[in-house]
Amino acid sequence: MSQTGNDDRFVNPTVGKKFWIKHAYDVLVETAGQHNAVITYGELAEEVQRRSGLRTTAAMRTWVGELLKMVAQANHLRGEPALTALVVHKQDGQVGAGYDEVLRLEGAAVSDPHERELHAASARLQCYRHWCDDVPADAEPTLATPRRPAGTTTSGSRPPAGRATVTARSAPRSRSHEERRGGVCPTCFMEMPVAGPCPNCS
Repeated sequence: MSQTGNDDRFVNPTVGKKFWIKHAYDVLVETAGQHNAVITYGELAEEVQRRSGLRTTAAMRTWVGELLKMVAQANHLRGEPALTALVVHKQDGQVGAGYDEVLRLEGAAVSDPHERELHAASARLQCYRHWCDDVPADAEPTLATPRRPAGTTTSGSRPPAGRATVTARSAPRSRSHEERRGGVCPTCFMEMPVAGPCPNCS
C-alpha cells in the first residue's frame, strides 16, 4: 500500500471516520466490481486513510469495526447488498465479528461462526451481481480464502479469492427484538437521530 504522504494529517478516529466512510464505501464498490475479489481489514483501513489524507495512530481494531457498521447501515438504508461481506481477515479469509452488524440489521439469528461465513459468502455473491458486469450466470457463493501466501508483498492488485465452492444456506430470521435506531444520512453516511434531520448536513 502507499506510504504516508507529506500532506497527511493525523486525527482521532472519531473525527476521521466521518471522512473515511465515503472512501470505505467507494473502495468496497470497486472491490465488488471484480468477481470473487475481497479486501482485508488492514488494506481497507490503509486505503481510506491514504485517500482521505487523514491518518490515525490508533490501532485499527479500535475503529475499523465502527467504520464497517456505518457502511452496513448505508447499504441497508439504500436496499443494497452488504459490502462488508467483502472485508476479510488476512490470516484466514473470514469476515469474523466485523460482519455482525449486517446480521443485526437483517434480523438474522446466526450465532455459529461457520453459519456467519456462509451468510457472508451469499452476500458477497449478491455484491458481485450488483456491481460487477461479468459474473457467470451459474456462479455460486464461495468462502473467501487468503489471497496471497504469508510474507509476500502487496502490489495493489486484488487477485480473486479462492474458488472452494460452498453453497450458502439461508439463515433463519428473527424479529423478536430490534432496537430502534436512526437511519443513515445518504449524503454523509452518518447515523441520524431517530427523529429529525441529519445534524451534520442540516
